[in-house]
Amino acid sequence: MTNARQLAFIALRDVHKGAYVDVALDRVLQKVNLADSDRRLVTELVYGSVRRQRTLDTLIDQLAQKKSHQQPKDLRTILHLGLYQLRYQERIPASAAVNTTVELAKENGFSGLTGFVNGLLRQYLRKGEEDTGTRERGDTEKENTETQRHHRDTENSFPASPRLPLSASSSSLQLPENLVERLGTLHSFPDWIIQVWLEQLGLNETEQLCEWMNQSPTIDLRINSLRTSMEEVEAAFQSAGVLVRRIRHLPQALRLIGSAGSIQKLPGFREGWWTVQDSSAQLVSHLLDPQPGEVIIDACAAPGGKTTHIAELMQDKGKIWACDRTSSRLRKLQENSQRLNLQSIQICTGDSRNFTQFHNTADRVLLDAPCSGLGTMHRHADARWRQTPESVRELSMLQKQLLSHTSTFVKPGGVLVYATCTLHPAENEEVIAAFLAESPDWQIESPSSLKLPDSTRTTPKDWFKVWPHREDMDGFFMVRLRKTNNSE
Repeated sequence: MTNARQLAFIALRDVHKGAYVDVALDRVLQKVNLADSDRRLVTELVYGSVRRQRTLDTLIDQLAQKKSHQQPKDLRTILHLGLYQLRYQERIPASAAVNTTVELAKENGFSGLTGFVNGLLRQYLRKGEEDTGTRERGDTEKENTETQRHHRDTENSFPASPRLPLSASSSSLQLPENLVERLGTLHSFPDWIIQVWLEQLGLNETEQLCEWMNQSPTIDLRINSLRTSMEEVEAAFQSAGVLVRRIRHLPQALRLIGSAGSIQKLPGFREGWWTVQDSSAQLVSHLLDPQPGEVIIDACAAPGGKTTHIAELMQDKGKIWACDRTSSRLRKLQENSQRLNLQSIQICTGDSRNFTQFHNTADRVLLDAPCSGLGTMHRHADARWRQTPESVRELSMLQKQLLSHTSTFVKPGGVLVYATCTLHPAENEEVIAAFLAESPDWQIESPSSLKLPDSTRTTPKDWFKVWPHREDMDGFFMVRLRKTNNSE
């Protein structure tokens, strides 16, 4: 079985049963040997259909007699695939999108409903044509167009796909009048996430952020300066025909441009010249500013991107305790450390809230706290549907506990950096404010060696929030805290 759309359907079926998107996708791709172009198509269809789930459900609600949640689950998945291609994939002809979706229905137990699938997709195309064309023409021309369209349909040809956003004033596809619901339906996010962003950004930037989060993610690399140089990696990639560009503010960062194929086959991977790490995540270790010979504790280290970066920044001299309660994810950290040829990292398995052995031992602590991941929803397509206001509240409590306890690991005069990849104030600013209110021996410190974009500084208090639509990188929050010398 090597049909890309069938593989996408199988992966999506698993996702709708509760599997994580990346796990479900990896599971189907491992079983087949696909060309790179087909792998990219499967990946795009799976991630895109999950990201756009709310919008696609709205289309089904307005085009079919039964609402999306009333459709058989597998049929709903098939309709998602068809509508996603018609609406968001400009390179796929409308005829191919419709015909392959009808075939999917036939091959997966819905032979009796192929007419319904065909009719719903064609109806979407027709309504798109009406919205984009006939309103601006006279009634006579509209009648002629309808006649011509009927003739084309009987000849099995297709109107052009509209691929236009739903319009609140559209006569054929209605959006809610309420602003939050309208943005949530249009951009496919839960209302509560839209509300959180509107409160922080306002309408214009919230729409920009929504659009950014619905893009396919880029891949950033971090050059291992202990093994090679930026120039050497750039030259190797150029020889291999792989396009890259540097990223401002980050001396070790390269972004892959376009499709580069398998990461493991790129020049320098096996030699440990670089590792994959988003630009925002690289900022965090620079904010920590580790120095050779120090004792560093990475309290929530797995899978180890920041841990290995810390080792590189301190010239692999000193000791880094990499703590995490998930041993399987720590194994990935060990594999990366070996590939990058780093010796200073020690593994410590367990929950950092329970550790007593580190009291007043660390020059610096990194708490890259477990969070909702709302700054990385373009990478984790299902995060927007998995997280809830309740899960955010629970994570906020965990973050406060971790910060309170791991702060005891720091020597007097030492540094702690708190970071998350979420944009929710309850997990960021509110956690820090609560900690400082009960910890008079701690204060926020402005970084001296790190140049961060001005747009990341959200308050005069020197905590930083990376907004993806402004900086074109993952959403992150980070703050550097200093323990005063008179602390016990």
